[in-house]
Amino acid sequence: MSLIGPEAALQSFVLALSSLFSIVNPIGSALIFAQITAQNSHPERVELSKRIGFYAALIMLSALWAGAPILNFFGVSLAALRIAGGLVVAASAWTLLTAPEAREARKQAEATRETSSNLAEIAFFPLTLPFTTGPGTIAVAIALGSNRPAPGPDRIGFYVGMSLAALAIAVMVRFAYGSADRVVMLIGPVGARVLGRLFAFLLLCVGTQITVNGITDVLGPLLASMAR
Repeated sequence: MSLIGPEAALQSFVLALSSLFSIVNPIGSALIFAQITAQNSHPERVELSKRIGFYAALIMLSALWAGAPILNFFGVSLAALRIAGGLVVAASAWTLLTAPEAREARKQAEATRETSSNLAEIAFFPLTLPFTTGPGTIAVAIALGSNRPAPGPDRIGFYVGMSLAALAIAVMVRFAYGSADRVVMLIGPVGARVLGRLFAFLLLCVGTQITVNGITDVLGPLLASMAR
């Protein structure tokens, strides 16, 4: 008998890959990353992308494997996590979508100065957490991990598939960020800003959907009991 459920591994991989990709959005985030680090050299951006990819993998794997038990220990429900995470994601996306160009440029200049002074420190905060894998990503990863099957081959396959999906997303982040400056050079700064706004709007929709799912989880049982 196989120790790993291949069907469970494949299903969990596809589910986690699509869910994490939609919230992490490596392509859209890479365009914003390119604007934030506009004054850095290409080798510095590649070094940052390697560190961010590594940190992102650690955050997603930790949330997948240990997120649900930690929530249970502190008595935090998954619905509360979804509501809070969705609100944070939506607020961040709204700021990216509506911030005036001058204000955005000041933030980019400040982030660039910090990045130049300490690449290792800025790679984790704020470029990995909360920019790349923030509360929304953590909420999605914990929600995925909480749906684990009963102990057995399927559970092993479940965690293998989930972990491979998280690693695949981290690899996408690494290469998307590492080549972001060249993509921006190809499409031009105006095109990068337009696409950045578009991806910010999509991120706003994702954050809103996460919040709606959390509210539904809270109100669903209450409405069902009232209808009886």
